[in-house]
Amino acid sequence: MKFTAGQIAELLNGKVEGNEEAIVRNVSKIEEGKPETLTFLANPKYSQYIYTTNAEVVIVNDSFEAEKEIKATLIRVPNAYEALAQLLEMYEQSQPQKTGIEQPSFVSESASLGDFVYVGAFAYIGENVTIGDNVKIYPQAYVGDNVKIGDNTVIYPGVKVYKNCVIGKACTIHAGAVIGSDGFGFAPNSENEYKKVAQIGNVVLNDHVEIGANTTIDRATMGSTVIQKGVKLDNLIQVAHNVEVGENTVIAAQTGVAGSTKIGKNCMFGGQVGIGGHINIADGTKVGAQAGIGGTIKKEGLTLMGSPVIDVKLFYKASAVFRRLPDLKMQVDQLQRDMDNLK
Repeated sequence: MKFTAGQIAELLNGKVEGNEEAIVRNVSKIEEGKPETLTFLANPKYSQYIYTTNAEVVIVNDSFEAEKEIKATLIRVPNAYEALAQLLEMYEQSQPQKTGIEQPSFVSESASLGDFVYVGAFAYIGENVTIGDNVKIYPQAYVGDNVKIGDNTVIYPGVKVYKNCVIGKACTIHAGAVIGSDGFGFAPNSENEYKKVAQIGNVVLNDHVEIGANTTIDRATMGSTVIQKGVKLDNLIQVAHNVEVGENTVIAAQTGVAGSTKIGKNCMFGGQVGIGGHINIADGTKVGAQAGIGGTIKKEGLTLMGSPVIDVKLFYKASAVFRRLPDLKMQVDQLQRDMDNLK
């Protein structure tokens, strides 16, 4: 990879400040910038590094204002983070693409494969599977009977897609993820033993969904567990049976969503959030890490923290009081002693 600052700016519709002929051969983080690399500045917390970085070219927001001299060449764009993502995607797409069926692998005779499909070694493609164009299924993946996979989807090594599940176009499922495992359904009987309830539904992933490594999405007891268009799930997430996650919602690692909960669109959840079952969460809800949601959230656009969750401003006030509890207890104890002495 070799580009000039001018070529990169042209690709991004950006404006160069500095040397248009500055050479870029790789990328780096701004705090670890090296000569002939490209980096970016989107988070103000890292602004200090733009004055010391050794990176050749830095992508910055149009709104960035330098406080002192910068030795790197700048490329100004409306959104630096989005521009970098666009550039990296271009680079990824320029790399050689695998096609064909490697051996040993198993592809059922009843499976239908589109054009330019790649199936890696030791993969298993079951009966009546339908795979679209440009799909990539990496080694040791399992695709069960009657699964449908849309165009341009990538399934990384070790992914398991159980029978009857539907995966949309341009989805990415990372290594070790399980799509369509049984929901956690057991009915107690008269002997106080638990009888398994058959899980006969499926999982539906709509277009442009990304599922992180070792995330599990359970099939519905009946009907479908649905992940709507544009949802991004991090690694190590549990999504239970009959859950629905709305469009463009993003959920960070180690979050758990209990059964039959409906999450709205454009929501954001931090890591290790616990979400109870059979509740609804309104569109645009934002929840901080390690929060606990036990009841329905009706109002849209709230920012919440804590367990159980409360408004983020109230949470910060409560946290300030909590930190003072030892001192407050000492004061209360002293007041009690003073009252006892007065008596």
